[in-house]
Amino acid sequence: MKNLFVLVIVTALFSCQQPITETAPTIIGYDISEEVRTPLTVGDISTVAVWEAYIKAHNEKDIATIEGLNATKDFKVKGPKGEVFNGSEEHTTFLKTWFESDANPQWTSKFLIANAFTSKEGEVKQYVTSSHDVTLNIDGKKIKVNQIHDALIVNGKVQEFTVHELSLIHISEPTRRRGIS
Repeated sequence: MKNLFVLVIVTALFSCQQPITETAPTIIGYDISEEVRTPLTVGDISTVAVWEAYIKAHNEKDIATIEGLNATKDFKVKGPKGEVFNGSEEHTTFLKTWFESDANPQWTSKFLIANAFTSKEGEVKQYVTSSHDVTLNIDGKKIKVNQIHDALIVNGKVQEFTVHELSLIHISEPTRRRGIS
């Protein structure tokens, strides 16, 4: 009787086990390069903290922190007007000049999205796609632009990023009525 009781208990325990199934990563969008559509999946949220620290360092004009967050090898920035900065030194030289000017850029974050891209070779790359309103002082007037950044984060460092920019100008009412907004 004792053996039968043990057998019933063991059978009950094993029958309650859920089979382990691996779930596919959640697809949140697609990268379309060279007409190839590759899924983007949920990324590592820790990359967002890296990018937030990077933006904060820009607002504080903290070149040392920016340099510390830039990757030491193969760092690259593609600016909104076609500029390309190869290496941290090129980038920080530009920033020093910009920060010392009257422009006084200040970034206000609008959204930050961690996303991952898996290459053909199976390498998972972690990106942060973000939007920021940037306030600038141009000829004594404050203007705003919106920037979209797509930043590759590798081992807690900014490896590369691209900046896209849109001027946030007031559109007059007659222009709006013509369907241009």
